[in-house]
Amino acid sequence: MRNLSSLLREAHDVDHKAFLRLICQVDQILSSEKEKIQIVGRLVYLSPKGKIIVVGDIHGDLDSLEQILNEIKICEVSFGTDTYLVFLGDYGDRGPFSPEVYYIVLSLKKMFPENVVLLQGNHEGPQDLLASPHDLPHHLFRKFSTEWQTVYLNLSSLFRSFYTAVLVKGKFIMLHGGVPSKAKTADDVAFAYKKHPFETHLEEILWSDPAEGIKGTRFSPRGAGYLFGEDVTDIFLKVVNAKCVVRGHEPTDEGYKINHGGKVITIFSRKGLPYNNNKGAYIIIDNNKVDSASYFSSCIQQF
Repeated sequence: MRNLSSLLREAHDVDHKAFLRLICQVDQILSSEKEKIQIVGRLVYLSPKGKIIVVGDIHGDLDSLEQILNEIKICEVSFGTDTYLVFLGDYGDRGPFSPEVYYIVLSLKKMFPENVVLLQGNHEGPQDLLASPHDLPHHLFRKFSTEWQTVYLNLSSLFRSFYTAVLVKGKFIMLHGGVPSKAKTADDVAFAYKKHPFETHLEEILWSDPAEGIKGTRFSPRGAGYLFGEDVTDIFLKVVNAKCVVRGHEPTDEGYKINHGGKVITIFSRKGLPYNNNKGAYIIIDNNKVDSASYFSSCIQQF
């Protein structure tokens, strides 16, 4: 098995042909893995036992990704059937090493296909929900010169296969942005991609943010999604049978923040420019110890 140092070297040296092969291999894995883990639509159900490592937005920050992978000893982890590494999306854009980050994350999926789960962020969203500015094409041009468009088209197509959310029943749900305020069942999450744009579930999952001191939803300054209050969180957690929402999407100075009485945990896993946060964070959850929403704040790892 490759160690992290060799994986980083590959990421720096990879040419467009090898990158395209990797995209194709991961696409095949995603197409066939429903036979190995429980997946409904694009909602992944994970075991309520074992350990889950959750990584938030990376945005092309290779140094932060390397630090996290070193700290969790990624190439030494004994990935059993109940140990998972979940990425919350927004792997690229806003950072100069976006292609290298995508290469490493996709390589991890290839190395540990049953244990690495890739969620879609708003920077991997459908064209009508895609974040702007979207500078991934610029970084791919830097990396692959005239072949950048072929890589971009294939990578963008792969994003359509990334998952919408991960649910550990009775414990927590992981997604990129916010809770879908009009969801009536877990299937509204699972099939949000099919119901878009006629229903707002996917837009809210990719774009919304929690807010304090409001009820219901309010206009978001982002121009997509909503700000949602604690009452919306409470209703959604009952719908999906969970105690807490673990999400990314929102830059935070300390790498994390807690909303709605501990029922929403935000994890932001890159630091520095252009977000100017002092710290990044990720979270390590021992499912066997989850007994209430208050547990999750003790799982946060800052760097």
